[in-house]
Amino acid sequence: MRLLPKTLLWRTFLLIAALMLLSVVAWFQIFTTYEREPRARQLSQLVVSVVNLTRTALITARPEARIHLLRELSDREGIHIYPAEPEDKIVALPERPFLNHVRELLRNELGPETQLTLERDGEQGLFVSFNIEDDAYWVALPRERAERHFPVQWLGWGAAVLVLALFGAWLVMFRVTRPLKALERAAAEIGRGQRPAPVVEAGPEEIRLLARNFNQMSTDLARLDEDRALILAGVSHDLRTPLTRLRMGIEMSIEDEATRQEMSADIDEMDRSIGQFLDFARADGGEPPEAIDLAALLEELAEQYNRRGHEVVLAHRGAPPRLTLRPKAIRRAIGNLVDNALRHAGAAQPIELAVTTQAGKAAIEVRDRGPGIPAAEAERLKLPFTRLQSARTDAIGTGLGLAIVDRIARSHGGSFDLLPREGGGLVARLTLPIR
Repeated sequence: MRLLPKTLLWRTFLLIAALMLLSVVAWFQIFTTYEREPRARQLSQLVVSVVNLTRTALITARPEARIHLLRELSDREGIHIYPAEPEDKIVALPERPFLNHVRELLRNELGPETQLTLERDGEQGLFVSFNIEDDAYWVALPRERAERHFPVQWLGWGAAVLVLALFGAWLVMFRVTRPLKALERAAAEIGRGQRPAPVVEAGPEEIRLLARNFNQMSTDLARLDEDRALILAGVSHDLRTPLTRLRMGIEMSIEDEATRQEMSADIDEMDRSIGQFLDFARADGGEPPEAIDLAALLEELAEQYNRRGHEVVLAHRGAPPRLTLRPKAIRRAIGNLVDNALRHAGAAQPIELAVTTQAGKAAIEVRDRGPGIPAAEAERLKLPFTRLQSARTDAIGTGLGLAIVDRIARSHGGSFDLLPREGGGLVARLTLPIR
């Protein structure tokens, strides 16, 4: 079970709350420790004064006035005097530092035989023994004199102050972490190939510097994308124009049909290789996202391949959702997967296109019955210029097709997986978030 929250805001808030609670407990302990000595002396002096007053009253007062004096003490101060009896049942004093200190002070003043208890014959109170000549007595004070009770309003005020302090701490942490949330959202947009709005440069100095540097990085990346688009356009023109002239020259000057077709095929392969290089370079940006009907897109792709004589069938159940994607990039990715399946699986069995939705994600699958690939090689094959030395890859190509698909998937915040198909073959799965 995960006990700590995930966000920096709540982790820091809980840490501050724990520190404040520990501070309150420490303050209470220190206050209690330092208050114990003066309170014990105050209580012991009160008891000694009562005992001395009572002893003096009982010794010097006239017999008829003693009862009146004891009643007055009882009515005004809540103090009672009882004769001590051998059969008195007293409860041992609890082991508390405060009570032990009071007993020590009383014995220093009244004698080592002085007893102190909080219960006598089932009656609650603060009972202190003393002697008048050969007679023993108990002086009883209200038990509240021996116990410290914090007023309820103190607890209320303390709780209110603690809640306000915690609320203030939460506000401070919210203001500190809010720019970080903005940075996180902006970084996610960059990861999806989008250009985010500049992050507000506000807050503490460290946060302002981080936002400023992030904005500068975002601007530099956007400038690099613009430069890359310009370079790609120039490279595409400069490379393909000579190929076009070469193709025209071959068609006009070479009379042998077989030689002409072989050379034209080589030129076509060079053109496809250039196209793959350019596709890989522009796979993660340059096209604005838009809401598309995934079902219509797959049906259109399947129909295009069927018109060319390839058997590509749709196997999805129900209409998949509309997704916000870059249409050309997704078409390029699915097309690469279908081309890869046709190249390596052959035309013996149809290629299946399927879509499933689960947990806020849509999975586009291209299924074939080819030789498949080893599970240990699945991740490596998604790297650029990587091919297997097996029947699966006994074909011409640059080794960029799967790398292009993986890059397009990641630019959409999704993933790309190569999985073994039940019954033999390969499942190429393109998983995209639904948004």
